Amino acid sequence: MSEASQHDLDEEFDFSEELEASRSISDRTFGWLLIVLGGIAFAASMALSIEKYLKLANPDHEASCTFNLFLDCADAMGSAQGAIFGFPNPLIGVFAFTVVITSGVVLVAGARLPRWYWLSLLTGTALGMAMIVFLMFTSIHTLQRLCPYCMVVWAAMIPLFWYQIVRAVQERHLKVSDGLRTRLMRDKHLILPVFYVLVLVWIALGMGGVILEYINS
Repeated sequence: MSEASQHDLDEEFDFSEELEASRSISDRTFGWLLIVLGGIAFAASMALSIEKYLKLANPDHEASCTFNLFLDCADAMGSAQGAIFGFPNPLIGVFAFTVVITSGVVLVAGARLPRWYWLSLLTGTALGMAMIVFLMFTSIHTLQRLCPYCMVVWAAMIPLFWYQIVRAVQERHLKVSDGLRTRLMRDKHLILPVFYVLVLVWIALGMGGVILEYINS
């Protein structure tokens, strides 16, 4: 191979590495994502836990997240689905999001955590996301009520779950084809809004009648 051809190949290889680096989520950025998103979800979970305590202490207490007919936390907190494991669901969030925040702080501080840790965190987040989807279904189709604090948790969980998947693929913790890996890293920010749109469509289809009834009343 001629020196010119070798030089062209080296330049192409360098360009590919630079392109991949530009699309990658750095440790620091990922750490801050965990801290911010985990912090938002933690605050909402804590607020729900406090509201549940106040309701138990005083059955006549009106939750601060009760606004109107379809924006009401009371039904969600008082339902059987609001305590899936026998205790209020928000307590799970208080614990789980503390782990997420701590993971982010450790990463921002410069520590390197092993592959098994990130896969464990992703697995826990996936289980949490499955629980969120179940609770969303319950809110939209069974209770026909939306809990504002719950929606804050939903809004934080979607990117928290998504960017953990992207990061796991980026770091090759999850094995996928090179083509899928490249597309995922390239379009990671473009795909995320699709999930929010799907949730809004789901709410519109499941609760459109209730919402229109409230608007027209």
